[in-house]
Amino acid sequence: MRLLFLGDLVGRSGRQAATDMLPGLVERHSIDFVIVNGENSAAGFGITEEILQDVLDAGADVVTTGNHVWDQRDTLVYIERQDRLLRPLNFPQGAPGRGANLFTARNGARVLVMNVMGRVFMDSLDDPFVAVERVLDATPLGQVADAIVIDMHAEATSEKQALAHFVDGRATLVVGTHTHVPTADHQILPGGTAYMSDAGMCGDYDSVLGMEKDEPISRFLRKIPSGRFTPAMGDATVCGVAVEVDDASGLATAIEPVRLGGRLARALPSFWTAG
Repeated sequence: MRLLFLGDLVGRSGRQAATDMLPGLVERHSIDFVIVNGENSAAGFGITEEILQDVLDAGADVVTTGNHVWDQRDTLVYIERQDRLLRPLNFPQGAPGRGANLFTARNGARVLVMNVMGRVFMDSLDDPFVAVERVLDATPLGQVADAIVIDMHAEATSEKQALAHFVDGRATLVVGTHTHVPTADHQILPGGTAYMSDAGMCGDYDSVLGMEKDEPISRFLRKIPSGRFTPAMGDATVCGVAVEVDDASGLATAIEPVRLGGRLARALPSFWTAG
């Protein structure tokens, strides 16, 4: 099975690049399942239902979020009817929506996707390790799920790494989101779980984390806001990670970054061939 995960969509530039590229990528490279983090897709803050539908129509099977999930207030309502939009699993009990769900891939495989948020330098939610363990116990790899993907939306690399080692051998992929900077530590852990600390963003990298540069620079210099953060509108790079999965075990056999277009363009993963 082939999995594709795309990092945080930032504004119109990032989401347009991703939705333009996705249909062709899925068809040309026989991708079985696509996950996209969409929490910054609506002008950099949250996701509207219309944007969600556009991303799903382009080929995403599920859209994850993070700390900006409620920035568009309508999300509190429409998330209840959108089972392919996930919010962090470890929100307190009673939060609308769901943090994990089981989906069917194009090849018929059962894919469990979890969205969880870290607590280091972030709003303090429930314990992400306990939340993930609870779902893994109920939906074990190789029994209920043929693949398990965890989007760890967190600031601290140490927390992301710790969670990956915590579930090593029990999940297919643990991938970090939130920092908008693609890391170079993609690897397969000893137990067979693929890992990358941050998938990076889909957005304009001639920016500060996808935002126009002037306002962030001004705030660092003056410590006083002078305006709103607005997404940069230049040529976007689509960043993420591709994973090959062993159908028998549900564990990863290969992982490589995906960086298409814009400033960070590179070749597609070597194990992707048309077919």
